[in-house]
Amino acid sequence: MSYKIGEIAKLTNLTTRTIRYYEGLGLLGTRRNRTRGQSRLFDNDDIKRLKKIQMLKDLGLTLEEIGQVIDLYFADGQLLEGKRQVIEILKKHIASAEEKIRELNTFKMESEASISKIESIIKRAEIKKKSEQ
Repeated sequence: MSYKIGEIAKLTNLTTRTIRYYEGLGLLGTRRNRTRGQSRLFDNDDIKRLKKIQMLKDLGLTLEEIGQVIDLYFADGQLLEGKRQVIEILKKHIASAEEKIRELNTFKMESEASISKIESIIKRAEIKKKSEQ
């Protein structure tokens, strides 16, 4: 079955702009199914690809990372390889997140120490001001 871009947008809950963007990035495969007016017709495979792209985005992959693995999901016998590559990408995301967590914890501890020092300075200044009155 063939669909125009507006129809496929409704079926996938994506905007036509997003679909064109994905197509421009090459995430929808080759530019086939063009009519004379250069209007692309989409098919059920495009719907599957768009849904897979959304699923991979929901997992936290960037569009660049999705571009590295999307074809593996649609090539015969490559499904497991695609999943393995997604696992490796997600492991890198986890390592990056853990590093950010360490950095944020360090920032938090340093901020708490600074707050404590500033509060002590304020308290001493208030005590001094009261004793001078």
